[in-house]
Amino acid sequence: MQVVGYFPQWGIYNRRYVPLDLIRSGAMQTLTQIDYAQGNIKDNACIVADPLADLNISFKAEDSIDGTADAPDSLLRGNFHQLQLLRERYPRVRILISLEGKREVFEEAAKPENRVAFVHSCMARFLQGHIAPGVETSHLFDGIDVDWEYPDADHADDFYALMQEFRRQMDALEPTATVSHAKHRGAPRYTLSIASGASHKNIDPIDWARVADSVDQIGVMTYDFQGPWSHDTGFVAPLRSEDVRAETVASVIDAYIAAGVPARQLLLGLPFYAYQWHNVRAGAHNGLYSKGDPVRGNLNQSTASALLANSPGAHLYRDPVSQAPWIYDGDNFLTFEDGISLRAKHAFARQRELGGMMIWELSDDTADSQLLRALRP
Repeated sequence: MQVVGYFPQWGIYNRRYVPLDLIRSGAMQTLTQIDYAQGNIKDNACIVADPLADLNISFKAEDSIDGTADAPDSLLRGNFHQLQLLRERYPRVRILISLEGKREVFEEAAKPENRVAFVHSCMARFLQGHIAPGVETSHLFDGIDVDWEYPDADHADDFYALMQEFRRQMDALEPTATVSHAKHRGAPRYTLSIASGASHKNIDPIDWARVADSVDQIGVMTYDFQGPWSHDTGFVAPLRSEDVRAETVASVIDAYIAAGVPARQLLLGLPFYAYQWHNVRAGAHNGLYSKGDPVRGNLNQSTASALLANSPGAHLYRDPVSQAPWIYDGDNFLTFEDGISLRAKHAFARQRELGGMMIWELSDDTADSQLLRALRP
């Protein structure tokens, strides 16, 4: 089963999270694929999203995977050089570049008059390694993850055609690649993945069996079922619910399968972040399904640990149906994932024979990768 984790480009700033942390934390013992977030699109072409983070920041020896500081005159520094070093040490772990951008940017790039040239630019920059003027690096990425949020009925045909064009050009880079997805010289072909929505409004307008013919992985963002856009507390990613009408992780995954996606191509999305409300009254459910004021900011496993350790009256509760945990201290409500809820989702993924699980995002785990470790067989 695949374990795919998004790596945050922005973690390099203030040294919050860098590729070396994947090794120090033990994350590389679990991960089978890393999706590097992010690449961008400009003028219907793929671009390096943040040249400073990706190419130019010089890593100190203590932060570098090989223990060597970047030479100031090196053409390739930053995260991309560290990914090179990571690949050398862990050749079996695949690394993809995740293309992210606004919906209208994808819609424009996918138009018939732009599509072929757009995909060619992505092939040239990220798969053939023409990263920037004077910067050449072959085989940095094993594929591309397309994060178009979200194609609708009006743009469905362009979406299908864009995925087909990505597949066509990816396979053309491998002379012996065939429709049967043969391997070239023993190595898997380039991986084409997409991120997709966790709601029927994202599922229903699209012919997913048609999409599945072109892509290798469909990473379903089975999270954000509730969050700080609402004053009602709830679970960020409940596996199941007593309310059969409610959208849940299980119901969304089953909807994709019913829509014609082979289960082996689906990745079940897992949030490693948390959401919090304060001024929450207990009600009948210890803060669950109650009114409160959303808390903004980057909340994660450290938030949960701190709330339990430092807030008087804080208690960990668990929903018996979804196995989802929450913390409530009489004022603050926190929804998050823990080892028990993740193992329940791991068991569900195995039961449905899914391709694996996808994580947003890796820096929100603990320093010793407690959440990732819960996903090991």
